[in-house]
Amino acid sequence: MPIANPTYEKAYSDQRFWRKATRHASAAGRQALEKALWLYYAVQNPGTPKWARRVIYGALGYFVLPLDAIPDLAPLVGYTDDLSVMTAALATVAFYINDDVKLQASNKLQAWFGAPASATPRRAG
Repeated sequence: MPIANPTYEKAYSDQRFWRKATRHASAAGRQALEKALWLYYAVQNPGTPKWARRVIYGALGYFVLPLDAIPDLAPLVGYTDDLSVMTAALATVAFYINDDVKLQASNKLQAWFGAPASATPRRAG
């Protein structure tokens, strides 16, 4: 399982995360970036224990490496494996994905993509 692989943990750095997230935001899509940001902000929280940080660093390391099970440059499917790995990590560390983490991620996504379509008020007419 990629999450437990020390290679992916070592591949992670804040700089690599932000470079990948900002350069590939539209290609990765809002859903994948939301999961990545949840993990990123959870690992920044001092209350997240060491074992959970290792899981998160493994998943984020997998996200930042361009050559993985499905290369990120592949149209439409390039980020599906990244999303799967991040989803598995989120299931493992779900307790540490609190409202503050989700708010930080939501604010960053809104800065990048604008308000989600479901949050946009509709006009009567």
